[in-house]
Amino acid sequence: MNPRETITKQIHGLLERERRINLHRFPIHISNADGVAVLEGEVGDIAAKKLALELAASVSDVRGVVDRLRVAPGERRGDGAIRDSLSRMFLENAEFRNCTLRKYTNERAEVLREGNGDSVGEIEISVENGVITLEGHVISVPHRLFAGVLGWWTPGRCDVINALDLQPSYDETDEEVAEALRIVLEADPAVDAAQIRPTCRDWVVTLEGSVPNEEQKRRAEMDAWYVSGVERVDNRLTITS
Repeated sequence: MNPRETITKQIHGLLERERRINLHRFPIHISNADGVAVLEGEVGDIAAKKLALELAASVSDVRGVVDRLRVAPGERRGDGAIRDSLSRMFLENAEFRNCTLRKYTNERAEVLREGNGDSVGEIEISVENGVITLEGHVISVPHRLFAGVLGWWTPGRCDVINALDLQPSYDETDEEVAEALRIVLEADPAVDAAQIRPTCRDWVVTLEGSVPNEEQKRRAEMDAWYVSGVERVDNRLTITS
């Protein structure tokens, strides 16, 4: 077996053993050249996507990983419908009420709202083949991370590229990641966040506290996975009823 085949086999074995990745329902095509692994296909959720990329990168002799994975959407929608849904979420969300918003349609920019003197930034929304791209800048890590989660909440999306910059630039901290997740959980109408305590250390999130049912426990965990940069989620939530 040549080195390329060995790497591919090792990656496939790791993916097959990870319980969050279902290769039978969602096959992943693996290729590699010169130590760069390419993962292509559709996965069941964002957790499967992030774990697949992490596992591929953990294989010895892998120098880089190209991400061509897409998350299966709950419903199939056109790019225009995805773009309009996300635009409405930004316009209606209080965290972005002073943010300049633009959306791109066929490379033409449409201004949705101009920020005022206390603007939290400028966000440009584009969608191509179900992939949402967010560009521009915002003033804080929680704003940047929450914007990305709004993208993941958008019906029909299959991936989110969060390319927002911070202005002024500064390093992200564990406390700010946890604060962003608190904002996300409080904004999610499907989650009762009152008794949830999120913490973060080195991009590993821990959820402690309680929720009323199993569905909210799963939803809270998925919200944590949606946060850009989060590598692992330790879900310690208990169910109260």
